[in-house]
Amino acid sequence: MIRMKKTDPEGSHNLREAPLVDERDIFTDLSLRKGTSLLLGRYSLSEVIVVLSKKNFFREARKRELWPLDYNLDSSEFPLQRFQIFYREKKPENLIVDLKIKEGTFRPKDNEILGSSEFDFLIFEWLTLQNPLLSFSKKKPALPGQEHPGLGLGKKVLDIFVYLARLTKKDGLMAFPAYFHNALLFSRYFHFLNPEKQGEILAVRKSFPQVSFKQLAWIVYLNCLRWKNNKIYEWKAEEQINPLNKTLKAYFDSKYYKKKVKQIQEKLQFTIDWECLWKKASSIAEEAKQC
Repeated sequence: MIRMKKTDPEGSHNLREAPLVDERDIFTDLSLRKGTSLLLGRYSLSEVIVVLSKKNFFREARKRELWPLDYNLDSSEFPLQRFQIFYREKKPENLIVDLKIKEGTFRPKDNEILGSSEFDFLIFEWLTLQNPLLSFSKKKPALPGQEHPGLGLGKKVLDIFVYLARLTKKDGLMAFPAYFHNALLFSRYFHFLNPEKQGEILAVRKSFPQVSFKQLAWIVYLNCLRWKNNKIYEWKAEEQINPLNKTLKAYFDSKYYKKKVKQIQEKLQFTIDWECLWKKASSIAEEAKQC
C-alpha cells in the first residue's frame, strides 16, 4: 500500500489557478519511467493532480465541501491497481472515488465484423463515485451496492479517463458493469461488444416503462425478474466499451450491429415476479430494523 501526501488546499489552489501547459510538456518521457508506484506505471501523483485540476474535479469537490483530499494507490496486484480519493483522510467512511484499473489487450471472440483484431484498452474492474457527506432516505433510497449517494460527476470522470486513454494511445475504455443498473447507466457512453447483450439490457428497460429506474435495479438484483419461460434472469457482466478508434466506432455504428440490437430488443420478453420482490424487500427491511 503506497501512502501519498494529502492535498494541500493552498498548494492545490495555486496549482488550480496556474496556467496549464500542454500535455506534451506535462507528461514527458513517460515510457522511461515505468514503475508500480506510478498510476498505470506512468503517472506520478503530481501529474494525476494536474489532470484532475485540468478537468475541474477539484472545483466540483469544493462545491460539495469535499475538501481537502487525500489519496491512496495500491499496486500489490500490478498491473491491476486500486486508486482511491478520500475526503480529509484515508478512512473507509471518507471514500469518494474507488477505482480498480489496468491496461490490457483484448481480442473479440466469434465476432463477424471485427474478426481476430486486437485492441488495447484501459480496463475498469471497479469504479465507485460517492459523496460520503450524504446519506440515503426513504424518499431517496439507495441503488444496489451503494453506501452513499453518488457525486453526480459521472460524465466529468469519464472525460478524465478518455483523456488518459488518448494520451496512452488506447483504442477505448472497457468496463465490466457489476450490476445491471450500472450497465444501463453506462449505456449512454458505452456499448456492449456483443450486440445481443446490448439488446438484452435495452429490452429489459423497454419492457417496464412504468417501473422506476431504481425499482427495476432492485428487481434485477433480487432475482425477481423472469424470462418469458419463467426462469430467473441473472445479471452476467460482459465487455462494455467506449470506443476511441475508427474501427470500433464504425462497428458500433454499423447496420450489422444496430440491426442485431434491434432484433434482440424486439424478440426478448420479461415479466416481474412481484410476490418475490415484496417478500425479499420485506426481509431486507426487517434486517435493517434489527441492525
